[in-house]
Amino acid sequence: MNHHADQSAHQGALMQDAQEKSIFGPPHIRALVASISGYAMDGFDLLILGFMLSLISADLGLTSAQAGSLVTWTLVGGVAGGIGFGILSDYLGRVRVLTYTILLFAVFTGLCAFAQGYHDLLAYRFIAGLGLGGEFGIGMALAIEAWPAEKRGRVSSYVGMGWQIGVLIAALVTPVLLPHIGWRGMFLVGLAPAVLSFVIRKAIGESEIFIEKAARKKHEFPLKTLFRDAQTTKRSIGMIIMCSVQNFGYYGLIIWMPGYLTRQFGFTLAKSATWTAASILGMLVGIWIFGQLADRIGRKPTFVMYQIGALIMVFVYSRMTTPEALLIGGMVVGVFVNGMMGGYGALMAELYPTHARGTAQNVLWSIGRAVGGFGPLAIGAVASYYSFGTAIAALACIYVVDVVATVVLIPELKGVELE
Repeated sequence: MNHHADQSAHQGALMQDAQEKSIFGPPHIRALVASISGYAMDGFDLLILGFMLSLISADLGLTSAQAGSLVTWTLVGGVAGGIGFGILSDYLGRVRVLTYTILLFAVFTGLCAFAQGYHDLLAYRFIAGLGLGGEFGIGMALAIEAWPAEKRGRVSSYVGMGWQIGVLIAALVTPVLLPHIGWRGMFLVGLAPAVLSFVIRKAIGESEIFIEKAARKKHEFPLKTLFRDAQTTKRSIGMIIMCSVQNFGYYGLIIWMPGYLTRQFGFTLAKSATWTAASILGMLVGIWIFGQLADRIGRKPTFVMYQIGALIMVFVYSRMTTPEALLIGGMVVGVFVNGMMGGYGALMAELYPTHARGTAQNVLWSIGRAVGGFGPLAIGAVASYYSFGTAIAALACIYVVDVVATVVLIPELKGVELE
């Protein structure tokens, strides 16, 4: 009897050892790689769509309003998918729901390549958006739950960098491939990161803390958990403000700046692309530094430091006039305005219990993304009445709200054991 038990234990150890030495590395590394690749897929997809809108419009005979709605409805799908799949991940598990979201995104991105007109393409984009938004926060929760407390800030920042890596790859690859394979071919290229994510995810085990907590007891509805008492409601309001400011500032700047630089300073398309690439590099550096600081000095001080940096730099940037200053300034603005992306994952993981963590990551970020969608609209409106410089200077004011929300509503929980 003992012999059989020893043999079973030995086989179990061998299987675990094989899993640890799999092609994708040990479980915590696999969870991190899967989450980064998912974020890269998100960034890549949204940017190639922006590049291709004029070609799609010409080919399918779309109006400018119809072309713009393809982006809008992808983001609307992202918000809906974020909320729905976030809640599902807290019931069914991170890995299973992530697999659903990737499959949904992959199938409907592939179908975009065969669209015959506006309405079927719009439907494909919306459903692909559901998968895109669903994937966003669940991947972050999975990665953070796999790593120890002292590295949570850094892991959160590495996942956040995935988005910018995807955007950067899209910015480099699209101008090269698009003239040769057309917009339909680019949608098929967009499948590549989805397939990679799917393959990696098939090799990941479910989050251990999720299995442990799920086995213990039945919990309340995760959405209710975000507002279950005064203290939690206060935290959730703080997170909604922070996520909204983050998205509002990011979309407001990234959508309007290339066109503004072209009109105001005569930037060519190549120069505008250089500005975009420099800003993205600044964002990558900012996100990486954020993770390092968050694990050393804490989440709150790092957020406040970056928020004050964003406030100052956005205002200073609105007064810059030479191409050189705009290029270097754009990089520094990127460090602060988007560097904060490195901290939301760890902060939300520590603020909410395991049975509501996927919901918190996706729902709060989705609300922020929905509010942020008005960023370009607000900047456009202010710019049309006054000037673009005035609109950018006004944008700096939102970071004052951000600082107040962080200081008053968010507790410091660095190193806390996940609930």
